Amino acid sequence: MNINSNIERNRINFERRVIVNNQIETHKGFDNNRKKLEIQEKLACSIAKAGGVEDKFDDIICEASKKYNVDPNLIKAIIKKESNFNPRSVSKVGAKGLMQLTSNTAKAVGVKNSFDPKQNIMGGTKYLRQLINQFGDLGLALAAYNAGPGNVRKHKGIPPFKETQNYVKKVLEFYENYKKISNQNQ
Repeated sequence: MNINSNIERNRINFERRVIVNNQIETHKGFDNNRKKLEIQEKLACSIAKAGGVEDKFDDIICEASKKYNVDPNLIKAIIKKESNFNPRSVSKVGAKGLMQLTSNTAKAVGVKNSFDPKQNIMGGTKYLRQLINQFGDLGLALAAYNAGPGNVRKHKGIPPFKETQNYVKKVLEFYENYKKISNQNQ
């Protein structure tokens, strides 16, 4: 299966979906802040319980998920790929923490200590939401998270870098697995 068909299969509609009385309500926009608040209060954090260290940061992931409207299982998948849940992880290019924030990205999203799990997850999720909004496509947002938005724009899609193509594929695999686990736990 090629990367583009995998991305197409895993496309996500980034509207807010809320389960209310066992029915899914889709909200493309909000009439006012009161309605938005009501929806956020109804939104439950449905996150995969994988066991062990993978569940250690679930409370923070759920908080970030609600604040930035990003599926908690997607956040968890990125953390799995980026740092394997090691908050002290440092990449060969100097990206730090659970979601592997570079110094420039951390600064741009207001993170002062990339090794602090809460700051890192909140900042990484904020950045991911910005990329999702910018590209409107999960595969492109993930590619931008890995290779930078400039490379995605330059190549008008997922860059032809083996690392980035493998990154997108792996995050999507983890995401699908976490969603399955999450559905089984309900």
